Amino acid sequence: MKSRFAFALALAASMYFKGSLQAQTISKDELTFLTSEWKGDRFPDGRPKIAESLLERAKKVGIADAWTVLKNEGYTNQYEGGWKNVHDEVPVTGRAVTALFMPSRPDVEKNVTERGQKSQGRKGATNAWPIDVLTKGDVYVADGYGKINGGTLIGATLANSIFTKSGNGVVFNASARDLEEIQTIKGFNAFVRDWHPSFLQESVLMGLNVPIRMGSVMVLPGDLVIAKKEGVLFVPAHLAEHVISTCEFVTRKDRFGFEMVRTGKYTPGQIDSQWDDKLKNDFLAWLKKHPELGTMTKAEVDKVMEKRTW
Repeated sequence: MKSRFAFALALAASMYFKGSLQAQTISKDELTFLTSEWKGDRFPDGRPKIAESLLERAKKVGIADAWTVLKNEGYTNQYEGGWKNVHDEVPVTGRAVTALFMPSRPDVEKNVTERGQKSQGRKGATNAWPIDVLTKGDVYVADGYGKINGGTLIGATLANSIFTKSGNGVVFNASARDLEEIQTIKGFNAFVRDWHPSFLQESVLMGLNVPIRMGSVMVLPGDLVIAKKEGVLFVPAHLAEHVISTCEFVTRKDRFGFEMVRTGKYTPGQIDSQWDDKLKNDFLAWLKKHPELGTMTKAEVDKVMEKRTW
């Protein structure tokens, strides 16, 4: 059933491929339609452009807290686990640039490659083309249909290129090669299904910045990627600020709660239930004494407490 869904999604995406420089890319109108909840800035191709300041704040967000916020909003299919990475301690957070790969067939790969190289000025094999569109803060997210042997979408050379262009890492439902060399790229991380010494074979790029499936998650171009040791969370762009702000509040609330319980000012039950105005005001007064945790207004506290289920 899942494979039929993936094929249908790929077929739907392929209906929107255009000529000229936009080939292999969903149309701007269709991408805007699919991400219509996003009201902020967009890249020229229509991809939601989450602000750099939010991407920086997302680095401190915990997967479990963010997953809970998404679940409370009705988004229950946003997490995928079972990855291998380069460095457990290096998170990957940024805007998704998506790529859809399929098992190659000679006629299709010949046509796609020739069009890309001759008509669009693309260089090299198709697995390098998504790298060309990366900007700072992007994360290269590719569905390589779980292929390991012959499914190595990058090695050390492409990893260096990716990090130079995006300052970020990758998430691949596929494999990668050259682990020892990639480990030397300070700040780079790759979340892959496995490592393999083979070169990429029998795979062709069939979609660039189109909807893709990563395990049990539908990923759209521009989604916020939060990849950490425990797994990868894909946050719809329009929910990024809400998720980040709520997670930041949970961190502050926990710190405040621990201190209040230790001193006996409030009980655990009071901290873990809806807050009255006195408790909210005490929290805001405490927060002023901890500027390293950021600032909040009474209105912001009221808003974040409205749907409290944590």
